[in-house]
Amino acid sequence: MPGDRAPPLRYRGAMQAHPIGGITRRPAWLAEAGATLALAWPLALTNLSQHALALTDTVILGWLSTEALAAGTLAANLYWAVMAAPLGTAFAAGPMLAQARGAGRLPGGAGRGWVRQMRRGARSALWAALALLLPSMLLLWFAEPVLLALGQQPHLAALAGTYLRAMMWGLPSFCGFIVLRGFLAAMERPAPALWVAGGGILLNGALCWLLVFGALSWPGLGILGAGIASALANAAMLGGLLGLMARDRVLGRFRLLGRFWRPDLAKLAEVVRLGLPISGSMLLEIGVFSAAAIAMGWFGAVAVAAHAIALQTAGMTFMIPLGIGQAATARVGLFAGAAEPRAAARAGWVAIGLGAGFMLATALLLVVASAPIARGFLGAGDAEAAAAAALGATLLTIAGIFQLADGVQAVAAGALRGLKDTRVPMLLAALGYWGLGMPVGLLLAWQAGFGPVGLWIGLAAGLGCVALLMLRRWRGLSGGAAAAGA
Repeated sequence: MPGDRAPPLRYRGAMQAHPIGGITRRPAWLAEAGATLALAWPLALTNLSQHALALTDTVILGWLSTEALAAGTLAANLYWAVMAAPLGTAFAAGPMLAQARGAGRLPGGAGRGWVRQMRRGARSALWAALALLLPSMLLLWFAEPVLLALGQQPHLAALAGTYLRAMMWGLPSFCGFIVLRGFLAAMERPAPALWVAGGGILLNGALCWLLVFGALSWPGLGILGAGIASALANAAMLGGLLGLMARDRVLGRFRLLGRFWRPDLAKLAEVVRLGLPISGSMLLEIGVFSAAAIAMGWFGAVAVAAHAIALQTAGMTFMIPLGIGQAATARVGLFAGAAEPRAAARAGWVAIGLGAGFMLATALLLVVASAPIARGFLGAGDAEAAAAAALGATLLTIAGIFQLADGVQAVAAGALRGLKDTRVPMLLAALGYWGLGMPVGLLLAWQAGFGPVGLWIGLAAGLGCVALLMLRRWRGLSGGAAAAGA
């Protein structure tokens, strides 16, 4: 096809003696750090922008009432747990497309047709995500009875169900945005996703405030308005990104949505094989925090609100190493597809070091500034605000302690995905989060009498375990691959 020859194959970042970025006199690890940061910062800011959508809802619902914040937290945790399956297949696009692009520089034309492979991979990831969205949305429609069955207070379950029935209509757009963002990362062109996500924050903030609190004589919709605002913002972000890509001279010629109605069964099978373990890993990590939120609900609205404060803040800092991990997926995948294992190993280790350095700094910030951060989430007129802020500050201190482990496991998992290694990391996550983290947390919360604080100590222990296991896995695979390619 003519389109297979149209977009030029260009790599960013300097490597010592091959065409990726040309020849450089800088040390290889320093050149790789520059290339990784150049790719990671727009990805990280895009993650921050997307997280800011949820954070905006959290802050506005907290100003509405402590009960609204608690209900929104329960809803968000169920939302992300249910979304793990379609999101995993959407994230599978990243390593598939990176390796396909890397294969384009194999000698002797061995990677011929890389453009078509990228197009097929992106379409198939979209097909798989949309297919898995149907049962996810059905479950979210019945969120209220699900939460009641999990022992939540009836008024909180009702509010959460109202929120999710509106918010869920933005899910197809959100999954589409994730697939397109993976394509842009593989192309080392992350800026369009960043611009669109930044616009999404402004749109969601304005809509959320207007629909929750109303204007003039209109009283607003309360928590329902927050769900509607999120759905509209996600739809606008997907439309905006598609528009920017269509106008780009290179990106538009990939025609990612051309003949979208024709599924590619071979690529679908690859997406499922690669994506389901990613879904499993996400479900295990999201599930342990969601289960913690459910357990917090047994302690009452104050505990759930405090959990929301700590989780949203820690989640915001996590977006940076997550972006570095996505950059690691792209960089490692490019070199793996180009059959350059030593460069792939270097890319992974550099990314892990960058993620660890950033999270050390945020750990200090959360420990020192936990109290003012917690108070900023809650309205002064709420009778339960003081108790929620005090508990939230304690949980934020614990979150600060596990920052390093959280960042390392996120970047190491991204590097492993660049090698298309997803099944074993899923098993490692199961061992760390559910074999250690949740049992320890429940034991400390009830048997030892630590309450909500005990749950978070268990979560910290689980994250530490996963970080060590992921590092060990990466060391084994990257070292063995580099030795074989030497």
